[in-house]
Amino acid sequence: MSLGKSAVAEPPLSAPLNLKFDYTRSTGPTVSAFVTGLRDGRIVGARGSDGRILVPPPEFDPVTHEAPTDFVDVGQAGTVVSWTWNAQPLPGQPFDRPFAWALIRLDGADTALVHVVDVPSADDIRTGMRVRARWADERVGDIHDIVAFEPGEAAGTPDAPAPGEPVTMLTTPIDLLYKHTASPEESWYLRGLKEGRIVGGRTGPGGKVYVPPRGASPTDGVPTKEHVEVSDRGIVTTFCIVNVPFMGQQIKPPYVAAYVLLDGADIPFLHLILECDASEVRMGMRVQAKWRPQEEWDHTLRNIEYFRPTGEPDADFDSFKHHL
Repeated sequence: MSLGKSAVAEPPLSAPLNLKFDYTRSTGPTVSAFVTGLRDGRIVGARGSDGRILVPPPEFDPVTHEAPTDFVDVGQAGTVVSWTWNAQPLPGQPFDRPFAWALIRLDGADTALVHVVDVPSADDIRTGMRVRARWADERVGDIHDIVAFEPGEAAGTPDAPAPGEPVTMLTTPIDLLYKHTASPEESWYLRGLKEGRIVGGRTGPGGKVYVPPRGASPTDGVPTKEHVEVSDRGIVTTFCIVNVPFMGQQIKPPYVAAYVLLDGADIPFLHLILECDASEVRMGMRVQAKWRPQEEWDHTLRNIEYFRPTGEPDADFDSFKHHL
């Protein structure tokens, strides 16, 4: 059903988004040498093919692109090359009080390391200033083993822990908070979902109906300004059976993620198929949206919990073969 253009131009929706997860990676031999050194109270660089000592060591030589093999300990004091004052620290940063970010060239190194300098005010730091590493009481093998740099010369090497295996894995918490502003098309799509409707967009009569709507047709660049309400019933075009468990998974495998071509749409979109065995899902299966209770509806596709079989006869392949 074509709804035409919005009679009243509503402002785009916006909301805060928090992207938060633990990023885990293997270190490889070069990063392992650096973070294992930190755990042991040493700062390790690598000698490049041009003779420079690079700190932190790069995983590939900037000239030859070969992996470095000549690792060298450098000093625990150095010189501030440049700096900037952080007057309003963000959550998760090294300190909850003002501090300086600085590029520090450690003694014996030819490149600078970015780290924190802990001083009372911006008047207490300057380019050329001598600083030394302040180590954590307990070191685990990551950059936070150096709590900060502070004014002064090196005060000696911290006690090394008992010999241990090289550090081979790093886990870094990612916490990105930002404000997302939806496009006009995305906004009226989300407003429709809050009302229990699925609204796509097209360029005009005869144009393809995109769900979710796009800002413009990908074939000719014409804006998709016409609103078209489509059915919450459709056809499974292609699908995948998820058998592998993963962190944060909310449904026990096996289950099906499928592309559903809604009646009235020309582009399928991805959603879950439940209320049947995964082995029963097939191309052409007719399905219908299972909506959450109306009091839970918001501006989100999560208003639809999943799609479930309708029991209708399967669609003929020719009716959706151009939508795969």
